[in-house]
Amino acid sequence: MGKYFGTDGVRGIANGYLTADLALKLGQAFGYILFTQNKRTEKPTVVIGKDTRISGDMLENALVAGFLSTGVDVVLLGVTSTPAVAYLTRTLNAAAGAMISASHNPFIDNGIKFFGADGFKIADNIEATIEQYIDGTLDMPVRPFPEQLGVTLDNQQGSQKYLKYLTQTVDSNFDGLHVALDCANGSTSNLAAKLFSMLDAKVSVMGNQPNGININDKVGSTHPEHLAQFVLDTQADIGLAFDGDGDRLIVVDEKGNVRDGDYILYICGKYLNNEGRLINHTIVSTVMANLGYYRTLEAQGLSSVQTDVGDRHVAQAMIQGGYNLGGEQSGHIIFLEHSTTGDGLLTAIQLVQILKKTGVSISELADEMQKFPQLLKNLHVEDKEKVMNNRTLNLAINEVEKVMNGNGRVLVRPSGTEPLIRIMVEAENDALCEKYVEYLSEAIKTIK
Repeated sequence: MGKYFGTDGVRGIANGYLTADLALKLGQAFGYILFTQNKRTEKPTVVIGKDTRISGDMLENALVAGFLSTGVDVVLLGVTSTPAVAYLTRTLNAAAGAMISASHNPFIDNGIKFFGADGFKIADNIEATIEQYIDGTLDMPVRPFPEQLGVTLDNQQGSQKYLKYLTQTVDSNFDGLHVALDCANGSTSNLAAKLFSMLDAKVSVMGNQPNGININDKVGSTHPEHLAQFVLDTQADIGLAFDGDGDRLIVVDEKGNVRDGDYILYICGKYLNNEGRLINHTIVSTVMANLGYYRTLEAQGLSSVQTDVGDRHVAQAMIQGGYNLGGEQSGHIIFLEHSTTGDGLLTAIQLVQILKKTGVSISELADEMQKFPQLLKNLHVEDKEKVMNNRTLNLAINEVEKVMNGNGRVLVRPSGTEPLIRIMVEAENDALCEKYVEYLSEAIKTIK
């Protein structure tokens, strides 16, 4: 992580940390890189999308001004999803893409993340160079002449092109299936129902009335309990909860049970493997995946590759190993043959297609995997690095792992976007999870 960039772009309180001034500087710095490295005869173009936060307009205008001032044209997509930006960056032959969103965070936060021309998130070294330009440790001596300044173009129909593409990734329609959708009052509010209607599913929708401040507010993938009740009330076959920018999916089965990304990866991985389409019989996942997930994969003859948390790390491992399926417990799922990033809508239709083709309920498919009880806790700290490097914490972790004797797992890590230490414990029962998490929490609290 850098000074400004975390694990998923630049993120913070809108008009607090993430100001219009910082957005302008981000646009200027990245725009300068694109302008000076441009080998095309025409000016470089950046595709920009945003979610439904009230601060989106402010940051969009500032970011656009930064790009235009460096001779970069801008295509405005309006409100759309992060994976739509990644897809349209590639298909519109743009030099880069930008998404204004803080994903699953509340409306007071916002963020900016960049994509390269290939639709993948930009590399760490490019982020580092952007930071150097912002801080003035690198100069931007070249400014375009007035006739070279960038211009803006609107492409509000870009999202429809993206939806049409998604329908082409499945080979059956969904007639006879009832899906319940929770759009988190975010980017998928005007996308999800259209997509499933295009595929002939019966659709019930909640969380699709954004007002600028209700994104992720007791709805979406971080609050699936409300979708669980909605599924029962509407008697849907499956519930699909997206996050604020549409790159995550959490599922609710027809009985109202919440199923996270581990279940989705297992179900999709097993199906693709049975179809002979899972490359090297391998799924890429992160260190956050449940121990029960790994044991179930092993029992099915499937292999796994583990990465650090973050879908960019998953994508990198997939590219390096030549794999086509990977993701995170949080619901970022990457189907690399179709997309370059986690995509909630794409994942949703791939999963529903499995229901359609197998005729098996989502609860039956998910129940093949027995997960270890898992408890997550976030602790606010002043200095994440100091805590993580402290001997007291390392001794506490070693003590818990010794007591577990292989029948559980501990993961303590710093958040990439917030001043938090995240504690994850898996054990044989809930009581042990609570006991170990409390022990580790108290150890962290003693570190001053």
